[in-house]
Formats: sequence, C-alpha cells, structure tokens
Amino acid sequence: MKTTNQEYSVLVKKYSPNSPLLKDVLKAFLIGGAICTFAQALLNVYKMFLTEENAKLLVPVTIIFITALLTGLGVFDNIAKHAGAGTLVPITGFANAVVSPAVEFKHEGYILGTGANIFKIAGPVIAYGTFASVVYGIIYWITTFL
Repeated sequence: MKTTNQEYSVLVKKYSPNSPLLKDVLKAFLIGGAICTFAQALLNVYKMFLTEENAKLLVPVTIIFITALLTGLGVFDNIAKHAGAGTLVPITGFANAVVSPAVEFKHEGYILGTGANIFKIAGPVIAYGTFASVVYGIIYWITTFL
C-alpha cells in the first residue's frame, strides 16, 4: 500500500504528541539563564582573588569541568531533559557533546570505544568552527586594508 505525502502528514499529526511550547521555552530560558548567572557569579568570585584577565580564563574552564563531571555522572542529561535548549549555552553544550560519546562507548575500550568516538558529535563543530574562523579572519584582514 502506497501512501501519499498528504496521508503521511495526517498520520504524523495524529500520532505526534503536542509540545507545550510556552512551558518548554520558559524552562529553557530559566535554566539557561541560571547557568549564565552561575558563570557570572564564578567570575565575580574569581576576580576577588585573581586579575580580571585570569578570572575570565578560569570561568570557562570551570564550567567545562563541571559540565563534563555532571555528564559523566549522568546528572547533566537529567538537567537537559528539563532545560532542552537551555543547556545548549555554547560551552556547556559543547562539553556535553564531547563527554557523552566517551561515556557511551567506554565499554568498547579506551582506543576503539572512547578514543574513536569521543569527537563523533563535537568533531564537525570543531572542524566547521575552525574553518569559519579562518574565513572570517581572512575577510576581516582584507577589510582592514580598505
């Protein structure tokens, strides 16, 4: 039996659960905002003991460490279930994207499991991010001469 696109669309609409959009957006905003507020609090504390430049360097390192630790312990995934896009604050999302495959493929060994799969999700982000930064750098360099 062959179904048309219209029939398929009707079936998808019928069996797909409705998403509570406002609730999801609010949770993402609040949890993402809480992550950013925590980072700002860290910066304020670090600036009491370090120079501003060093404090600004230490905040992302701390956030990445905490996210990686929580991902390894299975806690970050529970937070992400509720926060949705709120946990995609770039640095936490990236740390989670690196650690998740490492944890998932750990049972296959350190080389063929963790080592081979650790950048499965984050690898394209690193590659395209590096390429984009080179392109933007060249554009910036050219426009400085004009």
